[in-house]
Amino acid sequence: MADSGLYGLARILKAITYSWKGLLAAWRHEAAFREEACAALVLIPVALYFGEGGLEKAMLITSVVLVLMAEMINSAIEACVDRYGSEHHELAGRAKDIASTAVAFALLLVPVVWILVLFVD
Repeated sequence: MADSGLYGLARILKAITYSWKGLLAAWRHEAAFREEACAALVLIPVALYFGEGGLEKAMLITSVVLVLMAEMINSAIEACVDRYGSEHHELAGRAKDIASTAVAFALLLVPVVWILVLFVD
């Protein structure tokens, strides 16, 4: 990998800039991400209120944030695949379907974690 010439704080600030751009792009262009982010804005404070202790709070919040992460990866894969054209290709379809399944698994994980943490002794 080529050395970009950025070190330390400059590299970190550049990485933060790219991450911010990615967050804004997801918000602007992905309805599913906006819906899940709005749900996270509700669920994270609920997790902080109802979770007993740091571990429970962390588990509840992590399950929610994992959905956002999976959605962003799914959106990135879709953008890469769509960049090369709209014609059907088996591998492109497979990549998009697998990424979508990752989001579905993350979404299914939320109620499982919340039920186990909040309602099962």
